[in-house]
Parts: sequence; C-alpha cells; structure tokens
Amino acid sequence: MAIYPFIRPMIFALDAERAHALTIAGLKAAPLGAPPPSPPALSVRVAGLDFPNPVGLAAGFDKNAEVADKILALGFGFAEVGTLTPLPQSGNPKPRMFRLVADQGVINRLGFNNAGQASAAERLAARDRTRGIVGINIGANKDSEDRIADYEAGVRTMAPLADYLTINISSPNTPGLRALQDEGALDALLERSMAARGADVTPVFLKVAPDLEPADIDAIARIAIDRAVDALIVGNTTISRPDLKSRHGAESGGLSGRPLAALARQRLADFRSATGGAMPIIAVGGIDSAKEAWARICAGASLVQLYTALAYQGPGLGRDIVRGLERLRKRAGFASIAEAIGSAGRTD
Repeated sequence: MAIYPFIRPMIFALDAERAHALTIAGLKAAPLGAPPPSPPALSVRVAGLDFPNPVGLAAGFDKNAEVADKILALGFGFAEVGTLTPLPQSGNPKPRMFRLVADQGVINRLGFNNAGQASAAERLAARDRTRGIVGINIGANKDSEDRIADYEAGVRTMAPLADYLTINISSPNTPGLRALQDEGALDALLERSMAARGADVTPVFLKVAPDLEPADIDAIARIAIDRAVDALIVGNTTISRPDLKSRHGAESGGLSGRPLAALARQRLADFRSATGGAMPIIAVGGIDSAKEAWARICAGASLVQLYTALAYQGPGLGRDIVRGLERLRKRAGFASIAEAIGSAGRTD
C-alpha cells in the first residue's frame, strides 16, 4: 500500500506487540473484499490443493484465526492461522517481541499465546471456505503432561475445519518443544497424529526448525516420508545470532526476518536433498521480495511464506511479490510457476 511508508513511523512508535494487536483490530474492522485474481500461470497444486499463487502468510500473524479472509483479500495465495493450542494460554512474560529495525528483523519469545482451539474453531466453522485456502497450525500447551496427546487433540478438533493442518514442533519459545524433532519422539508424534485424523483426509504438513544438525535433517526427512506427511514447512525462527546491528539483538527468543534468510536458504537445500524431491517443501524465513521468493522456488520450494517483512514493507507486500513472480516467470520462459520449482538444480 502506497501510504504505508508514511504511517510506519507512527506504528513503530508503539511497542511491537501492541502495534500487532492494533493491526489485527484494523483488519477485523475493514470491509471484506474479494481476493484479487492471481495470474493463472502462478497456480500451484500441492497435497491435492490448488493454490492460486505460491505466496502465503505464515503462522504467527493471525494467531486466533480472526482475519484469515482479510489476509486472502490482500492477495496472498493462502493463509496459515495459529499456532493454536488445545487450551488457552497467555504465553511468556512481556515484553516479548522486539523489532530489529537496522537488521530488518524481529526477535520474539511469545510462547504460543492464543485463546485456544475451541474459540478459533467457532470462527473457522463459520467462514466461507470457498474464499481461499486456510491452513491451521497446531501446537502443545506449555504445561501439558503429554504433548503428543495435545497434538492428537488438535488434529481431531481442527482437521475438519482446515484446508491443511500444520504440526508445529519448531518454536524455540516453548521449553522442550523442539525435542519432538528427535527421531523416536517424532515417529511417535506423527504416528499418533496421523491416526487421529480417522477418516478425515485433511493434508498434514510438518513445520521444523532451522537449527538442525545434518543427522537430524536426514532422520526428519525419512520419518516424514515413512509417515506419509504431505509437505514440510522449513523452517521457523532461529535461536542462532548472526551479526546484528540492532540494540535488541541480544534478546532471547526466535529471530526472524532478513537475518534469517541465509540459514533458511541452506535448510531448504538440505531438506530438498534429504527428501530427494519426494515431498513438497514450503520455504519460510527472510522472504521479503519477489526476487527472494523466486530464488526459493527455483531452489525447490513449492510454496513460500512470509510474515516479518510485512512489518517493514506493509500490507501490499504479498500482492507485490505475486506480481514480481509473474514478471520473473515470464522472463525465465517458464509456462507456469510449477515448471520453475527446483529448476536451479536441474541439468536438463
């Protein structure tokens, strides 16, 4: 949106979490428009779903599934709501969200703050699902005695309302959650979660962290394939700290935005190699332009997601990236964006 550079200083004068809450409130109050048409050549089929374009809004923005259709109306090809836990939880103590303006990044330690799955389920059940693709991201409560049981409960509650369901074990802000990426725990988690669908055929995606060792990547890829996961989302925020200029760079939590881009690119390549291209990958982390989105697609991503860059570039970013991808597709001579997926690694 052309006006955003003029109002951004006022937004940035507010605490980051307060600004986000006001953004959600503004979207809720805005009239619901129709999603703008995407160029037909940008449509992508993943896990049996037809995405009008490959640019999605990542989980974390619309935690309580309040504005999914407003997000789609901004030009995104899909929206992912959550993370939603079985029971409401307030998250970690404030302050817990910090802009790194000089780095075009954010550090957060929110801790799955959300109003719970039952509250979101009412809104999701009432929406017109023909308006576009909405994925639901589920997690475990911080104080749960059986976190795998939390995921089972989330699958049973949310799968019937989702176009796809994301099992999120990638957040660094719930102590011990990333341990579910360990080989034995992950196999049990996926076995029980997939069984919890029953007769429901909602596609299941697995969201993993970028802070992984090579052996972890190979094991995750193998188990995800064995358990018939429909796609991998690679990845989430990082606990690593590259060179940061901002005064908040030493805050604890997960780092997102532009400083994450190099690591996210590497993890995309790692999982593309580990899966042998046998599973769709959704790339997330540091995507802030059509050029970056195109590079991830050519490196093997079927879809891309963004979030942090919206704070710096405004609500028109999704539509801008869609337009830029169409220009890049034409320039490269591909008949469709699907032809570009993984093209950087092909020798034919």
